[in-house]
Amino acid sequence: MSAKKQVVNLTHARAVALMVLCPLLWSTAGVVTKQLDSAQSFEVTFWRSFFTALSLLGLLPLMRGRQWYKTVPWRSAALWTAGVCWAVMFSAFMIALVLTTVANVLITLAAGPLLTALVSRLVTGHRLPGRTYAAVGLAAFGIGYMFWSQFAVGKPSDIAGCLIALLVPTCASIIWTNAQIQQMKPAQTSSASLDLVPGVFLGAVLSSVMMLPFAFPLQATTHDVAWLGFLGLFQLAIPCSLAVIASRVLKATEAALLSLLEIVFGITWAWIFIGEVPSHQVLTGGALVLVALVGNVVWGMKDERD
Repeated sequence: MSAKKQVVNLTHARAVALMVLCPLLWSTAGVVTKQLDSAQSFEVTFWRSFFTALSLLGLLPLMRGRQWYKTVPWRSAALWTAGVCWAVMFSAFMIALVLTTVANVLITLAAGPLLTALVSRLVTGHRLPGRTYAAVGLAAFGIGYMFWSQFAVGKPSDIAGCLIALLVPTCASIIWTNAQIQQMKPAQTSSASLDLVPGVFLGAVLSSVMMLPFAFPLQATTHDVAWLGFLGLFQLAIPCSLAVIASRVLKATEAALLSLLEIVFGITWAWIFIGEVPSHQVLTGGALVLVALVGNVVWGMKDERD
């Protein structure tokens, strides 16, 4: 099935459902990494990216046919933009965690929807409805309320960590806006130009190559490699591909807002599976994020019916 045909069949409601599934799968990383024996930081990132690329080598023929690589616009600037951004996102998050605290990183990631709104507005020129700006503000406030008491920038490494973490929402904003630009192209445009799923594969390859020198000496056990293979397939390859597909229909800022569910889901899994009970600040902040996201989606559906 061509990318163009997929866009026609994918309604806004289905795109939202796909985009909710993505952070649900992304959020498994925290719980899974708790199961690792010896693999840490850069080695985790290397193996995760490596297995993402390997998984996509199996998934892309199923999604696009055995000759999928012949239909990919390998010289496309849009494809390479997506690939480089995915590579930076796969790598920067872990590097940031090495340099600073989880709270610092998560608060920095909360800038994603705002950055996406700004980038999308500057690049596409499209105005966003007021409800979206309200949702962005409420979601950012909710995440800030969750973690602000733990936020601390007292050392140069903290500042460096926050700056590197900022690369994640910055690159995400470029990915979502890049996908939105593909939506806006005329109907007669080649369907291959819309297919940016191979950009995830490209990003995984670039990330694994970048992280390999820092991953030595490789210390992962067979048990670790099995869990990291799970992450490569279910935490990156599948959800990132689905996110690209959903972003063909969703506005860039909608995709960025829904991706914040990763933080809410991640906290929930830690609570259920490893007994990390969230504080009342985390519960309140998480509730605000959910209100912002649900309100934006419901209000948007109402506007569409009107």
